[in-house]
Parts: sequence; structure tokens; C-alpha cells
Amino acid sequence: MSSRPAAASENLLDELQATLAHGTVARRVETLRRVTDLFINGAVDFSDQQIELFDDVFQCLMRHIETSAKALLANRLAPISSAPPATIRTLAFDDIIEIAGPVLSQSERLDDEALIETARSKGQPHLMAISTRRVLSGAVTDVLVLRGNDEVVQSTVNNPGAEFSEHGFIRLVERAEGDDDLATCVGLRPTVPRHLYLKLIAKASATVRARLEAANPQQAGDVPDAVRAATQLAQSAPSRETAIAHALVKSLYDDGRLDEHQVEAFAIAGKFDEANAAIAALANVSVSIAENMMVETRAEGVMILAKVSGMSWTTVKAIINMRDDLSGLDRSDLAACKETYERLRPSTAQQVLRFHRMQQAAPAA
Repeated sequence: MSSRPAAASENLLDELQATLAHGTVARRVETLRRVTDLFINGAVDFSDQQIELFDDVFQCLMRHIETSAKALLANRLAPISSAPPATIRTLAFDDIIEIAGPVLSQSERLDDEALIETARSKGQPHLMAISTRRVLSGAVTDVLVLRGNDEVVQSTVNNPGAEFSEHGFIRLVERAEGDDDLATCVGLRPTVPRHLYLKLIAKASATVRARLEAANPQQAGDVPDAVRAATQLAQSAPSRETAIAHALVKSLYDDGRLDEHQVEAFAIAGKFDEANAAIAALANVSVSIAENMMVETRAEGVMILAKVSGMSWTTVKAIINMRDDLSGLDRSDLAACKETYERLRPSTAQQVLRFHRMQQAAPAA
């Protein structure tokens, strides 16, 4: 900081004392303007200690000025990466959105911790401002997707700089049901996990499917293939045989004789109903949930169920081969499936399975 700005800051500090002691509101606002000008003009050259001094000055002045002056200060400081941090935080946590909005949407001084704290405690206008930031981490978007209204969630999904955790994507897919615009935006996110993309389009309207087909022609066959596979598998066993199969599995389970080796034996023998019911029992889900996941075009659903049940890759491979044989679709890439299965964490699989349970429970509720 040069001697000239230093001298100017000393003069302003003297003036500040007099202004706070005896000055009118108008004089305080004028002092704030001059302090802000001085900071902005020399911000790139100020040391941390000097910025801390400005922080103290701004904090003193903000306690004695009206809303419009605070809003102007927020707009002027928000784009400056070296803005006084305590001042920025005070502005961000202001209940008045005209004051908080500029820094919530722009200031690089706010870290994830501050953004998450704001998102958890403030209203929708504050969440909307956060949703427009240039970069958003998955930790921040988790809160926006959880607490935000439809407009906030749409804004967050439309933000190209936003990242989403798998937990965030699960919530988005859930919220997108019945909302064509949101479903389309979620489906177009390049990082949406494959199994959640399939869940999204399986429940999407014809309008959404058409939009996603136009944007991703290479994925256009996913939905009709999944429907065809489900139909073929359903036709492979009459209802009476299905009931017998389920009764057999229940008997094995009740006797404590049901394990992954039995599942593998069912799969190798091509007994879909027995294998499906056995996996459902070991994963602690309903047979219908297991069946919906088993008949997806790709093998993610199988791997989720198997990972929750603690099955080895050998058993998973037998189940995938059985599905491919019964559906008549193209063979799965077993090497890629193995790599995915080994990377899949049990906690992630449990999370996805909870999502399936919620989906099934929703209509009844």
C-alpha cells in the first residue's frame, strides 16, 4: 500500500470517529462511500493487515447506516475477490435479500461452510441467490436441492458450474417426477449416474423422453429396451410357476438355507423368478422392487441389489448372464460391469435402494 492511500486511510479513520460520535445519517453514508472508494481503488495492493483494518471500519459503519446504503456496499464489494471477509459474511447473513443477494451470488470470499450455513437458515430468496454462483460444490447443492423450492432447484440444475453428489441426484430424480422441465434438465446433466438416469426416463413423460432422445440420440433406445426386456422376462414364467418359485425361496429363507450360492445356482439354471425372489429376500426389499431393478436394460440394478446383499462378483456375473439370456438383448460388457461393481460402495448401494423403497411407497402414501 503506497503512502498516499495510507495517509488517506488515517485521515478517514479520524473522520470516522467524529462521524460516529456526532455525524448525521447522511454524513455516515458519505463516509462509507469514501471508505469504499478508497478500498476499491487500492484493493489489489492492500496487505492482509490493511484489509483487516478496512473490515473493522466497514463493520463500524454498517451498524449506523440504512438498508439502501448497505445494499450499495454489498453490490460494490461482491465482485472483489479480496473484499474484507467479515464484512462480506455480515452482508451475506443479512435477512434483507437486497443486501445479502449480491455477495451470496458473487463473492469468492464466502466458503462452502458459510454458504451451507446460509442455505440452511435463510429463506428461498437467499437460496436462489446462492444457486446462481459461478461454481457450486456438491455439498452446497445438496442443501439447495433439499431445502429449495421448485424455482431454486431449477436454477441450481440449470447452473453449468454446479456439481451434484449422488445423494443430490437421488433427490433430483425424485423431485423431477411430474415436472417435465426439471426432468429434462436433470437428464441432460452429463454426470448423472447411469442407474439414476434410467430411473428418470422410466418414469418420464413422452415429452421428456423426446427431449432427451433429441439431445442424446445414442441413449434413445434405453426406455423401449427396458420395457421389452421386462415383458420378455415376465412372459418367461406363468403366474402359477412364479408362485411356486416364491414359496420355495421363502421356505429356504425361513430355514436359514438361503445364501448367495443358492442365488448363483438359480441364475445358472436360468430360474429368474427364484433368483429374483432370493435376491429380494437377501437385500431386504420387496419382490416387485427387485424385479424392477433386475429388468433394467443395463446391469446397475442387479449390482445395487447384490452389493447390499454382500455378494461376490462370481454370483453377480451369473445373474447378469441369466438376464442377458432371457431378455434377448445385447450381451452386457462383463469387464466394465466388474469394474463398476468393485468400485460401488455398500453405502451408495444402500442409498439407492432407499430411493427405490421411497418410490414404491409414494403412491400408497
